[in-house]
Amino acid sequence: MPVSVLPTEESFDPSTPEAWEQFRALSHRMVDDMLSQLQTLPDSPAWRAIPDEIRETLSEPVPRTGIGATEAYAHFTERVLPYPNGNWHPRFFGWVQGQGTPLAMMSDMLASGLNPHLAGFNHAPVIVEQQVVSWFAELLGLPGASGIFVTGGTMANTLGLAVARYAIAHREGRDMRADGAQAWPGQTPPPPMVFYGATESHGWVRKAAEWLGLGHRAFRPVPVNSAHGMDIAALERQIADDRAAGLLPFCVIGTAGTVNIGATDDLDAIATLCASHGLWFHVDGAFGALAYLSDELRAPLRGMERADSLGFDLHKWGAMPFECACALIRDPQLHADAFAASASYLTAMARGPSAAPLHFNDRGLDLTRGFKALKVWMSLKADGVDKLTRIIEQNVQQARYLAARIDAHPELERLAPVPLNIVNYRYVLPNADDAAHDRFNQELLTRLQERGIATPSHTRIHGRFAIRVANVNHRARTADFDMLVDAVVAIGRELRAERFDGA
Repeated sequence: MPVSVLPTEESFDPSTPEAWEQFRALSHRMVDDMLSQLQTLPDSPAWRAIPDEIRETLSEPVPRTGIGATEAYAHFTERVLPYPNGNWHPRFFGWVQGQGTPLAMMSDMLASGLNPHLAGFNHAPVIVEQQVVSWFAELLGLPGASGIFVTGGTMANTLGLAVARYAIAHREGRDMRADGAQAWPGQTPPPPMVFYGATESHGWVRKAAEWLGLGHRAFRPVPVNSAHGMDIAALERQIADDRAAGLLPFCVIGTAGTVNIGATDDLDAIATLCASHGLWFHVDGAFGALAYLSDELRAPLRGMERADSLGFDLHKWGAMPFECACALIRDPQLHADAFAASASYLTAMARGPSAAPLHFNDRGLDLTRGFKALKVWMSLKADGVDKLTRIIEQNVQQARYLAARIDAHPELERLAPVPLNIVNYRYVLPNADDAAHDRFNQELLTRLQERGIATPSHTRIHGRFAIRVANVNHRARTADFDMLVDAVVAIGRELRAERFDGA
């Protein structure tokens, strides 16, 4: 039979030289617009609400036919660009979200243009990612560790916990990959596996326990001490009690930089305890691990270099755009054993594009992965680790400056210590109980945010509502913290003049 040819063959590329030139001009405009936005950020609101009419336009029907790139970009500039959550702004201090950088933005464009598949294969992007993994393994005290870039801290830490589960189960004679965390007919039910972390541990621990089939009962929260770090004596008692009850402890999670106040567990003591009890030691260093780069800030993190695995995010204190987290596993063989899987279509040949130097798909759950490491590689080559370290130290100094201003002001009260870069405080009402303080400060924070002055987040410290400043902002300056303090005091006085009670 004759082979028929489609009457019209299409592509998503511009179809003529003239169309390419039009798209080139639009692309230059996109770059210029974004750079102008970044350059003028200090003069823009820290956050603005989405107007109802704009919100309605973002609920349009499925576009069956296109409107063209120029018009689509116009919709972006009108409906999306003016209304981000503001984490790129110099006065964004909420939730430990990084700001990104101009070079990293362009690096993401390069990565998307190249569009490599980072499962493996014989190409330069794989080598670049391995180089960046090796750099951070060395910088964070785990030279020679295996690693992989993933979406965020939850996934990085969950991968570390998954390797821990595999390693300890294997040591106990269990085939976790074949049997999972359950007993099959004819098998003796295995003891439930449990792991430990402080009550201040991030919420990923419960998600991970559920996702790994352990159930969130498997996470055993340990009380904290007066410094908000894990109570090591309580940990040891809990391990002994669980073993006596027929459970199988397998991992302890130490936190480097807690979410609420930036406290760090006694990682060295946890490492020693894990070694004596035969447990895996994982460190959740989502943002705090990067303080290890600094000679000035490293001491509280002593012991992190003894970890069996470590998760950290470069889109937090590393200034990278999302998504850019990394999991490091000290033992490369255990890392591969926990995840490696073969398929005929993925086997390597002796030469050619499939002759992969390594397989990142054997280091985690994903087969398809984008080129997250390029922005890190380019940024470190352009600016160097020393500059990143100086900015981390700068953020801590700024947090201490803010704490000092709060402590010196009679209308403000600091609610927690500042071990690193997080400051929690509130406006003080004379002769008011905590409930009244909570209502007052909630309204104060909302007005601060809605007016676009600054964007702290909030939390609760010992049950009290706190305005929370988490400073990982490379664009913040001392004047921004002065503006924040002045605005909080001004809005507090405004609310008092209104006799606001939140009732």
